[in-house]
Amino acid sequence: MSRYVSFRDFDWVLLLFVLLICGLGVMEIYSATYATKFQGAHVKQIYWIVCGLAVMFLLSLVNYHVLLGNAHWMYLAALGSLLAVAIFGKKYLGARRWIAIGGNHFQPSEWVKLILILAVAKYFSEEKSNEASGMDVIKVGLLVGLPFLMVLAQPDLGTALTYIPVAIMGFFLGGMKARHAVIIVLCMALVMPIAWFKVLKPFQKDRLTSFMDPEADPQKKGYQVLQSLVAVGSGGLTGKGIRKGSQTQGSFLPIPQTDFIFAAFSEEHGFVGAMFLLLLYFIVLLRLIHDAQTAPDRAGTFIVMGVVAVLAFHILVNVGMVVGFMPVTGIPLPLMSYGGSSVLFMFLALGIVMNVRMRRFVN
Repeated sequence: MSRYVSFRDFDWVLLLFVLLICGLGVMEIYSATYATKFQGAHVKQIYWIVCGLAVMFLLSLVNYHVLLGNAHWMYLAALGSLLAVAIFGKKYLGARRWIAIGGNHFQPSEWVKLILILAVAKYFSEEKSNEASGMDVIKVGLLVGLPFLMVLAQPDLGTALTYIPVAIMGFFLGGMKARHAVIIVLCMALVMPIAWFKVLKPFQKDRLTSFMDPEADPQKKGYQVLQSLVAVGSGGLTGKGIRKGSQTQGSFLPIPQTDFIFAAFSEEHGFVGAMFLLLLYFIVLLRLIHDAQTAPDRAGTFIVMGVVAVLAFHILVNVGMVVGFMPVTGIPLPLMSYGGSSVLFMFLALGIVMNVRMRRFVN
């Protein structure tokens, strides 16, 4: 470690708020899985958080310029891991997304987000112009588009969608021209009908349409959305208390420890608890943006803002899904939802953010 780099420059305030969110997540996982076949999941979540902290501190010591220098190799490894999932992956509920290693199941598509952040940051940091050309837009589009299509084929629409904010943030910071943005929107509008009829599976179509009128099929297509709305609404102002949520404890709310953990939390802690949790996320995003503003170079800014884009997208879509404003896509709530791959991704991303921050005064 360079003598100019010190843990005194670590963003301890950011870490404090991150751990507060993790603590609330562990508490809610314990409550949501109590007396179910998933009981004890909160203990595993603690293990993942401890492992995440360890890799975060280790990664903060590796100069992020070294990571950027090897971004092309990591990108190829990411494509290889997605290909391995297609060949050797474990199939569950009609999707092949996980690889079994030592009794645990890992989802490589989660790690790809971090590699895409590095790859996009590397590309734009090497460009001398402050305005992204049409060729830059095409190259970055292909860079993100290839893993997007591979994950979409698993099929995992939710995770694939989380790659898009990385590209959008890169285009925005890279100075994309307005006409290029218009062309992209028009191309997406032309592709959407093809994707709807030729690419998306029937269950994915149901998820995308059921949130608009869940009462049309309350027992099947609209069940998840309706039960989530009931859970959020029944929490009232201050909630019903830990292990006292009727929707959660009665197993009416689907997968409350993962995708719908915000609904379970809202039922047990009410409007006040939900607003407090969203405030914690808001503070985390503000700290990340502040770290991006103080980054020592353009590459550092792109990296941190890439993390901001992915985190904000996760929060927006997950919370919107729970309250019926977004379709059900299976995107977890960062640092709250149960899952080792998601937790480790977030702490690895925070490790790179800390890496950038600790080098802001290095000459």
